[in-house]
Amino acid sequence: MNISLFGATGGTGREVLLQALAQGHRVAALVRDPAKLPADRQGVTPIVGDVLDPVAVEDCVRGTDAVICVLGTRPGSEPIEARGTRTILTAMQSQQVRRLIAVTSMGVGDSAEQMSFFFNLLMKLTLKKIMAAKEEQERLIRESGLDWTIVRPGGLTDGPRTGGYASGLDKSIRARRVARADVAEFVLKQLTDGQFVRQTPAIS
Repeated sequence: MNISLFGATGGTGREVLLQALAQGHRVAALVRDPAKLPADRQGVTPIVGDVLDPVAVEDCVRGTDAVICVLGTRPGSEPIEARGTRTILTAMQSQQVRRLIAVTSMGVGDSAEQMSFFFNLLMKLTLKKIMAAKEEQERLIRESGLDWTIVRPGGLTDGPRTGGYASGLDKSIRARRVARADVAEFVLKQLTDGQFVRQTPAIS
């Protein structure tokens, strides 16, 4: 499958990229610096540019079967999630690409009730701008008319893939730590599984 990947050099995005390549997918990855991609780039087409650049984003989306959006904000930076997603959605609509899988976070939207009081307080105090950007990102996706899935992970870690995670729409799934590698595995499953189209599954 041809995949367009946004956020390929971030922690979760890198896991998505490596697992996608291992599964035989071809990946167009929008990056500012291609040197940050894995050394073995067979199967990867780097598109050099910024997610706020409509031309670069459209180049990345052109000819793809599905888009995976794993945008994240680096500490001290202005949140990119909503602004970048808006550009991606415009490109998808222009190129008539319908399948989108986006990673946001537990604590967004109706998943706030799945968070502990401590984590909800922490997000409100220290991650207020980022969480607001993710809320807007989800709103844009929902209103896009595309075949989207929004994946909401709990607290992310850099541990190895375990396969031992809970996922789905059940509100009893609580926000706990989950490996980025497990999130990537779940994200890639959505390419061929329509169970969560226009749904917001949690993974924890």
